[in-house]
Amino acid sequence: MASITLNNLVKQYGDGFPAVNDVSIDIADGEFIILVGPSGCGKSTLLRMIVGLEDITSGDLLIDGKRVNEKAPRDRNLAMVFQNYALYPHLTVFENIAFPLRLAKGRHSEAEVQRLVTEAAKTLELTDHLQRKPGNLSGGQRQRVAMGRAIVRQADAFLFDEPLSNLDAKLRGQMRSEISQMQRRLGVTSVYVTHDQTEAMTLGDRVAVLKKGELQQIASPRELYEQPVNLFVAGFIGSPSMNFLPATLEGNKLKTPVGDIEVSEEKVRVAEGKRVVLVGIRPEYFEDASMVDESKRQQGSTFTAELTHTEWLGNEQYGYIKFDPDPEVRDLLDNLAREMDADELRPQIVVTLDAASRIRGGRPAELWLDTRKIHLFDPGTGENLTRDAAAGAALTEEANAARAEEIADAREREEATKLRAS
Repeated sequence: MASITLNNLVKQYGDGFPAVNDVSIDIADGEFIILVGPSGCGKSTLLRMIVGLEDITSGDLLIDGKRVNEKAPRDRNLAMVFQNYALYPHLTVFENIAFPLRLAKGRHSEAEVQRLVTEAAKTLELTDHLQRKPGNLSGGQRQRVAMGRAIVRQADAFLFDEPLSNLDAKLRGQMRSEISQMQRRLGVTSVYVTHDQTEAMTLGDRVAVLKKGELQQIASPRELYEQPVNLFVAGFIGSPSMNFLPATLEGNKLKTPVGDIEVSEEKVRVAEGKRVVLVGIRPEYFEDASMVDESKRQQGSTFTAELTHTEWLGNEQYGYIKFDPDPEVRDLLDNLAREMDADELRPQIVVTLDAASRIRGGRPAELWLDTRKIHLFDPGTGENLTRDAAAGAALTEEANAARAEEIADAREREEATKLRAS
């Protein structure tokens, strides 16, 4: 296993376009890092730079403290799992998994090849399929074969390039779970590229959010969600997306298109002197006011708004409130949508309601908002004015400690299983 260090990596093409621009990340031994962002943000290019399939224009790439910029891919001892599986259709599952071992001619005896492939197949529940051809397997099974090939190499790190994008939703969920468990069990350093934020939030110890080749924030999924550093990260992470409302400060209230929001002195201080701020509100910060007890009401603000419609999902509901922003704010939302690879950010608020709520579209509704959790953003710079960096760092430290504990537990279980087998 190995640590991977990216020091000010730059990838510039012949036309001068920086696909990756001054990215620095320290990846600890055994850590699972996710690279996420919209199309064209540089995440796949960065992965290919790590494995050696793209040249590094400037900066240093270190594996276990050793600079490897000029090393060929085969000399970096990294295993790559591709989106299209890259399996050989004429070979059996056994031979596909064994392929990298056969490639290292003379390095592995036939008995060792047999042992390594059998162990990998057992780990991935492929034992019954070893004599089958890839064409006769499901998408999920083919992906497992590709992962098996990575495991037998006994590589220092696994690199995944959108490995689940060809699978249907149900299989993606199943494979997410399997990859997560396998990574914990093996304790192998892993870098995983995806545009799917569900994968990013559920798989990664830390998630690196990229935009136009630049690293925006790297942190635990929870820190990204609760303490985003800027408008882009706040809008990109979370589904449904964070709501953004233009607001002006009057006294201790933020005047918004859907009503006045009373805020704390701390939030008043950061908004003072600014002509307009953007209020960032996650859908779950809202509740049907009729279902909020009196003691909790004091911790937020209540306002009346008319929902255009609601969507009942069984365990919860989504409600929608339209508002009419001024041209400046509309342009800001349009620019943010383009950055996030979205068609548009509609001038509407999405609210999450309890499944039992009787609020319906077309009628005024009383809503409660937990104002303790809202964020205020500078519309010019995109900076999160209310970010608590210390609280965010504590969330990531907590996640790091949990990761170390899980890896230790997984290795202990693995050793116990081997002892029982012997």
